[in-house]
Amino acid sequence: MDQDSADLKPAPRNEAEAMPGPARPRTERRLILVLAVVMERLDSMKRRSSVLIGLIALGMGFSAMPLALAQETARPNFVFILVDDLGKEDLGIEGSAFYETPHIDALAKRSLRFERGYSACQVCSPSRAAIQSGKTPARVGITDFIAQSRGNQPEKWGRNTKLLPAKYAPQLELEEVTIAEALKQHGYVTFFAGKWHLGADGFTPTEQGYDENQGGYHYGTPPGGYHSPYKNPKLSDDEPGAELPIRLGRETADFIKRKAAAEESFFAMLSFYSVHGPIQCSENRFKKFQAKAEKMGLTKRTEPRFLFDRTQEVRQVQDHPIYAGMMAALDDAVGLVLDQLEASGVAENTVVIFTSDNGGVSSGDGYATACLPMRGGKGRQWEGGIRQPYYIAWPGVTDKGGTTETLATGMDFYPTMLEVAGLDLLPEQHVDGVSLAPVLRGESIPDRPLFWHYPHYGNQGGEPSAIMMEGDWKLIYYYEDQRSELYDLSRDLGEQNDVASAQPVRAVRMRDALKDWLEEVGAVMPSENPKHDAEKLAAQRARQATGNPVREKQHAGFMKADYRPRNGWWDRVED
Repeated sequence: MDQDSADLKPAPRNEAEAMPGPARPRTERRLILVLAVVMERLDSMKRRSSVLIGLIALGMGFSAMPLALAQETARPNFVFILVDDLGKEDLGIEGSAFYETPHIDALAKRSLRFERGYSACQVCSPSRAAIQSGKTPARVGITDFIAQSRGNQPEKWGRNTKLLPAKYAPQLELEEVTIAEALKQHGYVTFFAGKWHLGADGFTPTEQGYDENQGGYHYGTPPGGYHSPYKNPKLSDDEPGAELPIRLGRETADFIKRKAAAEESFFAMLSFYSVHGPIQCSENRFKKFQAKAEKMGLTKRTEPRFLFDRTQEVRQVQDHPIYAGMMAALDDAVGLVLDQLEASGVAENTVVIFTSDNGGVSSGDGYATACLPMRGGKGRQWEGGIRQPYYIAWPGVTDKGGTTETLATGMDFYPTMLEVAGLDLLPEQHVDGVSLAPVLRGESIPDRPLFWHYPHYGNQGGEPSAIMMEGDWKLIYYYEDQRSELYDLSRDLGEQNDVASAQPVRAVRMRDALKDWLEEVGAVMPSENPKHDAEKLAAQRARQATGNPVREKQHAGFMKADYRPRNGWWDRVED
């Protein structure tokens, strides 16, 4: 563990203020020692100057200034909460009337919420690599989810598609300096819990800068499901039926408790497997939300739950009681962590970040949620696939909450955390991210475009494409036929009105800028599929467009009070 010597123990404000006059010299001597240690540990010359001024002022008898400076120079802790497959509209604060997320909502209310906050990709592994490295997925070479079977690599591709997907890197290379490694260099103790999905042995969290790892391995989905036994070599089992998200929350809370007691600066990354499939919850949670669905009249729905959109059907309503149970378990786990920050006395010096790796699963996988009014969801190139909850709570700075329209992406977390910690930025590492610290303080940053590169076919219907975002304008360039779509998101959040033909100059300019960016980052492109059968694919799409009565019936069955999973409830040991 890379730790500097003795951690700081500044006198509590109330203790210092209660000191009678004769005790003042002792308090000042203690503060001089504290500030001297701080100055020794700080790398920033600006901070060194501030501390020196504080020491001089103390010698002149200004006892209040050292206390303020001691607090200013205390580096914040970080808790980064990353949820898997969480749609922005899945949260109560974002408008969900069916799911219940009181703890996350409370966090959001004391955060700056980036209304235009985006993941770096519409699927998981690339987004996770971007957060860890500060680089766009195209630059690190991880452009699709990492499959242990390698079935989504071009040499093993078996689907009837026009193109073969681009080849991608199967792990985050050790040469990348992760955000955990950057913080460790300055004395932070680091912790990871949950889904990693950035490589197997030799490339797990403990090889990438994390001192502790609970559950992080190559899995994209929990191998044992969401209840113990977890069947995860990086996580011991609980009593049969125990909930995985609660376990991960408790592990994170325990880490916070231990490091707060030791007065060590920490970075804890809680990376939930939730709410990725399989869609599972306890029987009691199901009963609660099935009853709520009945009360809201959702069980009487007669309209189709799914409508076909270009390549696959998409869920139109949030009414899945099992998924709602998963959301509740996720929220309870977040609550455990937030409560522990308060109980340990470090909430006022801990920055909490909350986001998702991609949009909600409205198509493919479990077809579990709806992302409306945004189009699409996980795996798709539309807003439902890439626009995420993006919250940063910085005590003393964002306490009043609020929203911003500033464009933000997954690569920005890295430099933002460094600046908030008072550390030098590493622009050669987080080359594709910018610090959002000025925005958190109520200032602005220069406008910039955002880019995406997804040369793959998503399991959820996504098409090989690249995206450029410039203010409210969004251009999607499709690799199959080199066509472009252009949307004005300020007027068309649902991306229903392609204005590329009405705005030809803008469309061409953005397309050319996008192509320049793809060349600059060394983007790997898809290639022609010699086994593609166009007629067979057209017939398949025609069948899909007529609807899927089997899926409609299955999801209607989830709404019934007497529903029971095929093998019994997941939180019970059946005889």
